[in-house]
Amino acid sequence: MGHGYTGQILVVDLTSGTITVDRHDDAWYRRYMGGAAVAMEYILRLMPPGTDALAPENVLVFAHGPITGTPISGASRMSVNAKSPLTGAIGDAQVGGFFPAELKFAGYDAVVVLGKSAKPVYLHIKDGEAELRDASKYWGMGTGEMEDTLFADLGDSKYQTMAIGAAGENLVHHACIVTYTSRAAGRTGMGAVMGSKNLKCIAVRGTGKVKVHDAARLKAITQVGTKGIRLSPAMMGMQKYGTAETVLAQQSVGGLPTHNWDSGVFDKAADISGERMYETILLKNDTCYACAVRCKRVVQDENRGVEGRYGGPEYENLATLGSYCMVNDLGAVALANQLCNIHGMDPIAVGAAVGWAMDAFAKGEITTKDTGGLEIHWGDAEMMLKLTEMMAHREGFGDLLADGMRGASRRLGGKGADLLTEVKGNALPAHMPQMKRSLALIYAVNPFGADHQSSEHDPGYTPDSDEESLRRLALLGLTDPQDPLNLSDEKVRFALLTQQFYSLVDSVSVCQFVYGPSWQLYGPDHLVEALTAVTGWDVTVDELVEVGARKLTMMRLFNAREGLGRNADTLPKKMFKGLDGGPSDGYKVGKEEFAHALDRYYELAGWDVKSGMPTQESLDRMGLGWAGAAPAAD
Repeated sequence: MGHGYTGQILVVDLTSGTITVDRHDDAWYRRYMGGAAVAMEYILRLMPPGTDALAPENVLVFAHGPITGTPISGASRMSVNAKSPLTGAIGDAQVGGFFPAELKFAGYDAVVVLGKSAKPVYLHIKDGEAELRDASKYWGMGTGEMEDTLFADLGDSKYQTMAIGAAGENLVHHACIVTYTSRAAGRTGMGAVMGSKNLKCIAVRGTGKVKVHDAARLKAITQVGTKGIRLSPAMMGMQKYGTAETVLAQQSVGGLPTHNWDSGVFDKAADISGERMYETILLKNDTCYACAVRCKRVVQDENRGVEGRYGGPEYENLATLGSYCMVNDLGAVALANQLCNIHGMDPIAVGAAVGWAMDAFAKGEITTKDTGGLEIHWGDAEMMLKLTEMMAHREGFGDLLADGMRGASRRLGGKGADLLTEVKGNALPAHMPQMKRSLALIYAVNPFGADHQSSEHDPGYTPDSDEESLRRLALLGLTDPQDPLNLSDEKVRFALLTQQFYSLVDSVSVCQFVYGPSWQLYGPDHLVEALTAVTGWDVTVDELVEVGARKLTMMRLFNAREGLGRNADTLPKKMFKGLDGGPSDGYKVGKEEFAHALDRYYELAGWDVKSGMPTQESLDRMGLGWAGAAPAAD
């Protein structure tokens, strides 16, 4: 096998209890790179169309990339993919920490999980050896308790784990998978898929090394990044405040989602800001394997029982558990974030579901008859915490919210439907399409639902953008900066091309906060340099973008097989209603410009405009004919 890869993919059949190893040639790896693209190759090939997301036939894949495990910032990442129980579409989650590098050191590029075990098990991997072991003892434990007990049983605390908590065991549709008790493969319910298979945990220990083609060249690009951190205000801000610094930045322009997306301003935003966290409960900043950026928050609040081992809230969590719900109690938000990491739940989905319930209750669309007697009022931090626990254990009204807000509304006969803030069932993250207009398009067309990390944001592509950002975007063919509040044809190009680049980033499996087309530490040309140094391949930016486009098309093809095309590319009604208050008062997405942007996007992507599904021509051009014929347009 070439450099950067182990050449081994572990295939685990839980039904039969068998474990095998797949091997692929150099050309296969170059075509898909790793991460989500490798996952999609297995999912399209092995999963029958129409499979229920919680059935044994669902295929769950953990995959990292060629740079993983090398000593360069932002490279210890991996994708987790399967069909989503939350959306019925493809599921996607990204996660960092130390597990991805440890899996590479143990000798594997990916783990493919098939079938369902008859009893709880965990997958034990150590230096090229893998076996399934009984996990009955650990079933029912939270992530922290499970790690402590497992490490004691193994006699080694250097293992890295990917585990589910109560939410995954109880098949909560937005359950996630947690590593290092503080990093989550969140969004789209991959934890529920893992729970449905009776797989409690993957525990990995590796002492191998990553074979690099040109170590001196890799060291040189690593040093460029290390020096660049001190020269970049964005990177220095990430070190000091993490993504939490975004709270007041969004508040200042009216882009902080508040009151279940009725407004872009929260009059108590300072109470839940990164600056307030830094001044009060921040214990330290943490990092992922070999990363010099160190953006991860670690908080401690003795009054609320918040422990440092469970990390700390990011911007998204501060907004969804805070301003969405009108909660300004930072300790309560940190505790809710901790509960999500203990039980394995997506904080974005949790906060958004609580915000929706508060909105519906205030408007009388749901009552105490629906909630089991609970009064769910705006700003009630204790109720937010109570509902978080209830969701994880599927207790009372929490059982409904455990299906996501769309699922809850459906189970209530459509109550609160006009108040939903989701796409394809996946809750809107805390970046507002009313203020960043290309996100209106990306939220709608993204294969796994609304996601803020699937494209670059509009402020990076304006005439006022800094010179280095514009230089990097020009490498993608973007040379005509636009106003952030338009959705012009050029803005559609910007949305698609940066979406393809971010899709590539999730296939190479590097961090989007470190590698990107705009403000990040490394640009597209730096990624080319790093990949060439590691693999020895003479790659180009265009080739890499094509890898991203291929992965995006594979996800789109999966959705098309499930009957999801343009019919699913919609936005919540609240996006077309003017915001209330502050600098963004009256801002909304225009229905006509949105419809035009959809048409233009499909044309540029090579998909059928009427159905939104990939054409046979696009599948053939990307070498995806093996995945089946393009679905017929309606």
